[in-house]
Amino acid sequence: MSEVKTAGLIFICFLLLHGFVAALNCTSPTPESLLNALEKELFPKKLLRPVKRFSDTLNVTINIAVVGILGVNEKAQSLTTFIWQIMEWNIEGLSWDEKECGTKRVSIPREKLWVPDVHISEFMDEDKSPKTPYVYLYNTGRVFDDKPVRVVSSCRLEIYTFPFDFQNCSLTFEPYLHFASDIKMIQGYAAEAILAGSRRVIQTRGEWELADIKITSSTLEISDGTYSDITFYIILRRRPLVYVVNLLIPSCFLITLDLFSFLLPPQSVDRSSFKMTLILGYTVFLLMMNDLLPVTGETTPLMNVLFSVSLALMVASLLETVFITAIQFSSSQYSAVPPWLSVLVLQYLAIVVCLPPKKKNNCITVSIPPRAADTAMNSSVIYSRAFQSISGGTPLEKPPPELALDELRKLSRDLKAIRLQMDKHFQGSNTSQEWQMIGMVIDRLLFGLYIIFISVSFITIVSLWIWNKSLEG
Repeated sequence: MSEVKTAGLIFICFLLLHGFVAALNCTSPTPESLLNALEKELFPKKLLRPVKRFSDTLNVTINIAVVGILGVNEKAQSLTTFIWQIMEWNIEGLSWDEKECGTKRVSIPREKLWVPDVHISEFMDEDKSPKTPYVYLYNTGRVFDDKPVRVVSSCRLEIYTFPFDFQNCSLTFEPYLHFASDIKMIQGYAAEAILAGSRRVIQTRGEWELADIKITSSTLEISDGTYSDITFYIILRRRPLVYVVNLLIPSCFLITLDLFSFLLPPQSVDRSSFKMTLILGYTVFLLMMNDLLPVTGETTPLMNVLFSVSLALMVASLLETVFITAIQFSSSQYSAVPPWLSVLVLQYLAIVVCLPPKKKNNCITVSIPPRAADTAMNSSVIYSRAFQSISGGTPLEKPPPELALDELRKLSRDLKAIRLQMDKHFQGSNTSQEWQMIGMVIDRLLFGLYIIFISVSFITIVSLWIWNKSLEG
């Protein structure tokens, strides 16, 4: 019994001195000989972590290469990419002589080895990429595991600057079960080398392009222990040309047409009908282009705000045209302008829009009544001649002066009423003129707001485009 214990201790000491497995001895430099040696020394231990002691930490090196950017789902906040995942780790104590066994490396089935349980924490869907059953095993005990992975990962998308937006999505590689004391994730190549390699092998040339890759390593602390992880930040840039051509340029054309519609006379009915046609066309345009706009519940893209404000300005210009047209045709029926409105519009806003108010006409029509004697005499003469022309005979020798005076007064009042009506018709009352002036100031103010809005929108779009191009360079 003591001999068995002694032999067991010697075997354990031998394993501790030579590592997880001993150096392989091949009887001949043939695949069969190397496979037999692996079957004897390595494959039976595939359930154990390949280290000398349980307290030893296994270093797993991770690298990736972005092969394709398959899509970005703004509504689901997810990114779909196709990557090559490359992991490397060492099997302690495993080695063989290249000349003795006939090769420096050999491909063996993945299920024959212990493989780290490294996963991507942002995974949202099943991996549907093709399975690779083999890994490379080198004569130094180095394991090289390269496999394709179709990753549907969660990503917080920021689409405020759409279509000039950048998206920063992360892929975090970490062990699912093993703590940092068991498995430590090690960064392989530098971020610049991974970016250059990804750009060489990337296949898709769609809406998105790979702008940059950044790498950070960290440890996640929980109550039971800490996890080691490596995070790759995939920075994507959207190609904005298709959205500029299909969305921004047509929208700018329609807004410009509405801007030039202010050159039409405001009292014309054609101006309001023209604006109604533009609003209808802009609404149909937004409905047709709705599929091109991103849909998300967190942030509203700047372009959506631009379209909403443009539509609001079109509706406001139509309402203003209706208001001015009503003033032009019905201002004589309105009551007096409120003092606060007159001061605000005619004194302040009129100066802002460079439209000084018209000066009021202070001329007063004064009629001088004739003398009573002249009136009586003239009335007698007029009515005498009138009676003579009617009767066809000799005029009355003495017409009644009271009747002539009354008729003359009625005629004077009728003439004054006709003159006042004609003055009101051609010159308008003070109230009507004030309302018409208010309409002109509001029309000029909205025209200025239109110019400012179009200028700011154009400058913003050009600035975002230049900024996008500078980051690309």
